[in-house]
Amino acid sequence: MRWFDDCRTLEEVKAKYKQLAKQYHPDLGGDTATMQQVNTEYAYATAKAVKGANMTDEQAENEILSSEAYRNAIEQVIHLEGITIELLGVWLWVTGSTYPVRATLKAAGFMFAPKKLAWYFRTAEYKVSKGGKKSLDEIRDKYGSEVIQQHRKRSKSKAIYKRN
Repeated sequence: MRWFDDCRTLEEVKAKYKQLAKQYHPDLGGDTATMQQVNTEYAYATAKAVKGANMTDEQAENEILSSEAYRNAIEQVIHLEGITIELLGVWLWVTGSTYPVRATLKAAGFMFAPKKLAWYFRTAEYKVSKGGKKSLDEIRDKYGSEVIQQHRKRSKSKAIYKRN
């Protein structure tokens, strides 16, 4: 299948991937083989979109690796009960009942922010030298928010994406 053929920009590729992941991810009622096909096509579509964006080879490589890192981080924790995953700007934040799943969050590359009582994930290019003084609400106000929640319905999971 050619799921990403109609995508021309990186934003379109990412949006299409979210849609396909909700439909085909094994933790959300899909199957592993189909999700692997989606992932393979996603990698090629990302590369194609990045090359068409007039980026240098280094910028293109960083964008591809960054997209893959965020996707992997979400896939490793989306099935966890009692948490909320939220994209604020370019950082993922996890809140809710995180204490019981802290080992899984840490293994997925998330770090704990004690002042915010939340876990965060970001790639190396977004590393900051000091922790910010803004609350999560202030960060939401500044960058916007995309919540990724998992709802269970008749033993099947579905990810719900909504923009605030």
